[in-house]
Amino acid sequence: MAKPQPQAIPSVPQAHGLAISGIALFTDNYAWLLRDRATGAIAVVDPGDNAPVEAALAPYGGRLDLILLTHHHADHIGGAEALRERTGARLAGPAAEQHRLPRLDIPLTDGQSIAVGASVGTVIATPGHTLGHLCYFFPDPAALFCGDTLFSLGCGRLFEGTAAQLFDSLRRLSALPPETLVYCGHEYTLANSAFALAVEPNNPALLQRVEEVRRLRAQGQPTVPSTLAVECATNPFLRAPDSQTLAALRARKDTF
Repeated sequence: MAKPQPQAIPSVPQAHGLAISGIALFTDNYAWLLRDRATGAIAVVDPGDNAPVEAALAPYGGRLDLILLTHHHADHIGGAEALRERTGARLAGPAAEQHRLPRLDIPLTDGQSIAVGASVGTVIATPGHTLGHLCYFFPDPAALFCGDTLFSLGCGRLFEGTAAQLFDSLRRLSALPPETLVYCGHEYTLANSAFALAVEPNNPALLQRVEEVRRLRAQGQPTVPSTLAVECATNPFLRAPDSQTLAALRARKDTF
């Protein structure tokens, strides 16, 4: 059976603040389009390929003001330079990884603010998957763009950082408001659900979530965004009580 492709994600309706929509890339990547309702300013998070992003920008006259990168992996940055050249957008991303990124117009570090028009977000350093990985939190609506640090029912592999670093990063994210929408970088939820069930087969919230995920994927629908409340109740990595447990879970998942 052919692997189902991720579908375009409809905009989350908002009365103000950011309108957010997803752009399916490659087999399972997502870029995220952010449009500030007050000003019309537009940003994209992790444009691994420029062509689908340009198609998504067409209804807005091709406008793009800001490109936000979470980390240096090619499937998250591949379209960034072409988009900057074609739109004049400014490129922002982790200062700690700028030697591995296209030239940054706005090098970012932990705690800085980043604006999409009138919508102002906060930069959160989340080392683990890569050492310089950043996430972006916007309060209106509460939305977290977490790249490959946190997935629905999972987390990113430890390519550069340590389990202790990843544990601390996940703790920081779990402290955000529970209603926060979690916009991760990949459609991995169905595969992650099998591992989560192996860890907590009797978790009622997880059983309910897995049923929903299976239904959505059978219909060819995306499973993201989820909410932080759902992740805290079902994601084995967010539920790990300490870094040692997380390290054991991550090692187990790597060969699952």
